[in-house]
Amino acid sequence: MTDILRDHLQVALNSTIETIEPVSGGSINEAARISLKSGEARFVKWNASPTGNMFKTEAKGLETLMMADSDLVFPEIISQGEVPDTDIQFLIMDYFSPHETNGSFFEKFGRELARLHRNGNEVYGLGYDNFIGRLPQDNTPSKDWIDFFIERRIRPQFEIAVDGDQLPYTLNQNFERLLEMLPDLLPEEKPSLLHGDLWSGNYLCVSNDQAALIDPAVYYGNREIELAFTKLFGGFSYEFYAAYQEAFPIQPGFDNRVDIYNLYPLLVHVNMFGRAYASQVQAILNNY
Repeated sequence: MTDILRDHLQVALNSTIETIEPVSGGSINEAARISLKSGEARFVKWNASPTGNMFKTEAKGLETLMMADSDLVFPEIISQGEVPDTDIQFLIMDYFSPHETNGSFFEKFGRELARLHRNGNEVYGLGYDNFIGRLPQDNTPSKDWIDFFIERRIRPQFEIAVDGDQLPYTLNQNFERLLEMLPDLLPEEKPSLLHGDLWSGNYLCVSNDQAALIDPAVYYGNREIELAFTKLFGGFSYEFYAAYQEAFPIQPGFDNRVDIYNLYPLLVHVNMFGRAYASQVQAILNNY
């Protein structure tokens, strides 16, 4: 952390920073736990070359989630802004001290995610665009989920990957064939409020076995895309899915749709991290 950033954060917090402890796990921004002279701790992340207004929209997304009917925990925004005469943007939030997870935690987490998903809307999308990772996420509203999934999610990412030579152009035919099949493959669901980037790195257990969610990419969508994402990198526990299913049953055949939904996060990973994820995209498209 540069001296100019530290000085600006102290002004924003109206307190002296005593210690700064780097926090690992992020691949886009730098982050740290800061201890204040007041004895309080805060979480801050910053970027010296940010993409657009990603911290501003992240803060807005957290506020959207906080206003929903749910007992899930989200960090309160303390301050968000830019350091004058630099390109540095920052976001200061509550610091959560993580606790050990257990079966009780995952049962509660599953029920509360189902409760969050019961917060509905008339259209898919959102009143503002945001980001998934460092990539822009178009949330232009639509009344049709399949159209939204194609035009606002997988087609833009697929085109970026092909144009950037991360995926072979020859996959276009398989991609278009899958798009034609989607009306017969994906069921209708009313729009649900989604965290939007829900994998194991974006939740933690806090006090009283409550689940806290961080780093959202919020929008209203088919809740199956969120549940599919939870399965992408190892999945959550059995207790989580059983509790969710009991609270808000999923339509039959969901397991057959997981790979289709996960084209979106996989394409995002291709565009952010390169060809390491390209084989998974190719395998899904080749199946269709």
